[in-house]
Amino acid sequence: MFNNFKNNRILKGLLVLVLVSLISCNAEKKSETAGTNDASENADTDSITITESQFKASNMELGKLTLQDFSKSIKANGMFDVPPQNKATVSAYFAGYVKNITLLPGDVVKKGQVLFTLENPEYVQMQQDFLEAKGRLNYLKSDYDRQKLLLDDNVTSQKNYLKAESEYKVTLVQFQSLKKKLGLMNINANTLTGENISSVISVLSPLSGFATTINASKGMFLNPSDVAMTITNTEQLHIELKIFEKDLPSVKVGQSIKVMLQNEPGKVYEGKVHLINRAINAAERTIDIHGDLVNKEDAKLFAPGMYLEAAILTATEKFLALPQEAVANIENDFFVLVKQNTTSFKRMPVKIGATDNGYVQILNAEDFDANTEFLTKGAFNLISE
Repeated sequence: MFNNFKNNRILKGLLVLVLVSLISCNAEKKSETAGTNDASENADTDSITITESQFKASNMELGKLTLQDFSKSIKANGMFDVPPQNKATVSAYFAGYVKNITLLPGDVVKKGQVLFTLENPEYVQMQQDFLEAKGRLNYLKSDYDRQKLLLDDNVTSQKNYLKAESEYKVTLVQFQSLKKKLGLMNINANTLTGENISSVISVLSPLSGFATTINASKGMFLNPSDVAMTITNTEQLHIELKIFEKDLPSVKVGQSIKVMLQNEPGKVYEGKVHLINRAINAAERTIDIHGDLVNKEDAKLFAPGMYLEAAILTATEKFLALPQEAVANIENDFFVLVKQNTTSFKRMPVKIGATDNGYVQILNAEDFDANTEFLTKGAFNLISE
C-alpha cells in the first residue's frame, strides 16, 4: 500500500513536469510567431508590391538619377511698364472749355485722332490777328522792296527806307509767331480765311495706344497746366525690377528672367535683362533692372502697373536629381520608391536640395547605385497610403 502511494506521487510529479514543459513551449512558439508578424509588418511598411496591370493602369514610370541643370537666381519684385516715349499726358496749349469728348478709359486711339475739342472766344481773336498780319505783310514787303531800290538810286532818304524795313520785319515776326500758335491749335494757317474762322479747336492724340486715364469732362474749363488724359502705347511693354545693391555684381545684361504673377501660380513667363541702372536708390538701397519679354505676344496679356515677382538667373550648376513627382513629402520627411524586382518596390528616405524645372536635387545620391531605378511617376500615392 505504501508502494502504491509512492508510485502515485511520482506519476503526479511527472504529469506536472510535462504540463509545465508544454506551457513553456507554447509560450515560446507564440513569442516567435509574434516576432515573425512584427518583422512582416515592418517589411510590409517599407516594401510595396505593384502588379503589372496596376503599373500600366496608373501610367506609372521608372527612371534613374540624372544630371540636371540647377540655376542660381536672385529674387526681385517689380511691375510692368512702358518706355517714357510710349506714354503721353495730354494737355491743351491754350485754355478753353471742353466742348466735346467721347472717349472712355480703355478706348483705342490712333496718332492724330481728335481726342476732344475746346472752345474759347480768344481763339477767334488769334486767328483775326494772324489774318491781319498776313494782309499787312504783303503791302509792307512791297513797300520795303521799293524803298530799297529808291535808296540805291538816291531817290529816297535813309529814314524812309529804315522805317519801311522796320515795319516789314516787325509784322513778319508777328505773322510767323501767330502761325506757330495756330499750328499748336491744330489750325491750318495756309487754308485759314475770314470765312472759316472758328472759336473751336481740336486736341489730337500724340501717339497710338489706349486712353488709360481721362480727367476731362464736357463743359470743364481746362488750363494749359491741366492734364486732360493719358495715352499709353503698350507695344513696348517691359519689366521693371528692383534688386538690392549687394546683388548688383551678379546681374549681367542678357541673363534670363523668370516672371511670375500672384494670380497665376505655377505659370512662368520668360524675359531677359536689357538694361542695368548704375544709380542706387539712396533711400531703399536698391537698383533698377530693365528687362524685355522674350515672347512679344505675352505683352498683350499685361498692362502697365501690374505687379510681378521675378527670379534673375545668374549661374547654372549640374546636380544628380529626380523628377519632383518621384519624391514624396510625408510630414517633412522625403521618400522615394526603389525598384527591387519586377513587382516589388522599397521605400527609402532621401535628402533633397534645390528644385528647378520640375526636378529636385538628391543630396544623398551616393546612397544609390548608378543603375538604381526609381518610380518617377505615381510614387506619392503609394508612399502616402
